[in-house]
Order: sequence, then C-alpha cells, then structure tokens
Amino acid sequence: MNQIMKKDIVVGLGEIGLPILKLISKKENAVGYDLNKNLMNTKKFNQMKNIPTSFLHIAIPVNKKFDTSLISIFNQFKPECIIIHSTIPPGTVERIQKKIDIPLIYSATRGVHKRMLKDIKRYTKFFVISKNAPQKKWAISTFSKKMKNYGIKTKQMSKPETLELAKILCDTSYLGWLINYSQLTNVIAKDHGVNYDEMWTFSDEIHKILGNRPKMYPGHIGGHCVIPNLELIDNQTLNLIKKMNNSYSKKIKNSKLINKKYTKND
Repeated sequence: MNQIMKKDIVVGLGEIGLPILKLISKKENAVGYDLNKNLMNTKKFNQMKNIPTSFLHIAIPVNKKFDTSLISIFNQFKPECIIIHSTIPPGTVERIQKKIDIPLIYSATRGVHKRMLKDIKRYTKFFVISKNAPQKKWAISTFSKKMKNYGIKTKQMSKPETLELAKILCDTSYLGWLINYSQLTNVIAKDHGVNYDEMWTFSDEIHKILGNRPKMYPGHIGGHCVIPNLELIDNQTLNLIKKMNNSYSKKIKNSKLINKKYTKND
C-alpha cells in the first residue's frame, strides 16, 4: 500500500529557519512559511497546501507572544509533531505541551549564522521531549531518523529544562562572559600602553596544552544571540554581560570594528 505523501513546514525563514529549510528540502517535501511573504516560495507553498503536514519546524524569535503564536501556527497547519529550533526560556516546552495534543520536541540549534547550514551538520543535534508528550516513542524515532537522513547526529537529553538552560548558559551566555573578559583585559592593556595581541601570546601554549585559556576578540557583542538571550532567563549576575558590553563600547570607540580583525573567532 502506498504511503500518503506528507510535507514538512519550516516556520520563520531567518538565520536559523532558512538553512534548516535548505537542508531538509534536499531529502523530502518541505516548504517555508513566514509572515514576510517575500521570503517564501509562495508558488511552491500553494502547490503543497493540501498535502498533510508531518513535522512543523519552528524557527521564530521568542517574545511575549511566542506561546500564542505557536498555538496559532499549530491550529493552522495541524502537524503530527512540532520541533522548536529557536532558543527558548526554561519551562517553555512543558508549558506548551500541556496545550497541544501532539508531541513537541525541542532541539536547540548551534552554529554561526554565516555558516549555519554547515554548522547544523557539524554539531550533534541535541533534543528533548516532555515525559507527558503523546506518541513519545514515535516522535523520538521519527525525529532521529529524519536527522540521520539529513546527515545529522542526535542525542537526547533527560528533560526539557536541561536543554533549555544548556543553550543559554553553556553556549551564548558563556561566550558573552569570555568576550567580557577579553574586553576587560583590552581596557587594562590600553591603560598601560600594552599591545593586546602580544600580551595574550603568554597564554597560547597553556591553551594548547590545557585548553582552558582561550583568547577571544575584545570587540562589542552584537548579533541576535548573546545579548537578546539574556532576557530569556532572569538572573542579575548574567545581566552584567550586557552592562559590561555597554560600558566597554563607551570606553573603546572602535569596539564594533574590532570584530572584523578577529573573524577566526566568530
């Protein structure tokens, strides 16, 4: 018996969603959806409009209306499973899972935006699902097989909060702390008339041997990840990253141009 043709939909065609759409489109029926219709292939979307939706990939920015938006998208496309690729605050998966009757998977995305397609395949795709999700075994098995088909390794975490926090604390905020320290050392170096790069050669061999003295670029923290993600977790100490970044930009006039010099660290 022939299987019913199904499609995947990627919602949010930005720096995360577009690479994901390009990746899965190589292996199966997939279309993109965005509020900005100029980002969509509307002809292809309309042609596949009546094909049932299997997986709904969410790659939209998190804001106060995220839950409402996701539920609305769920009702619009009626998928079999939802995968959130966006960075989300702790508690999001469990909260939304209670409101829908299909399995919800969270799979945090890692990589640098300018080479995201390559990085998605380079890094293991961690994922997690609520213990209260329906059809858990089917969702986990199907998701893992899909990722393997795309050439992506997967690893399941124990509970949603672990991965929700891991993305924020062990990825973007950690990077922020490292850059903050480079900013601090650059200011001190300048106060003493010292060359930043020469000073940091002192740690090169230590980092090569021990791997715990990374030299970062002492530039302004920009982009859409490190600073915005601080708002996803209420912690005064972590918020110092933003304060130190703003203070540094006032002290070092060319801080936003420094990043270009250290592109190897991007």
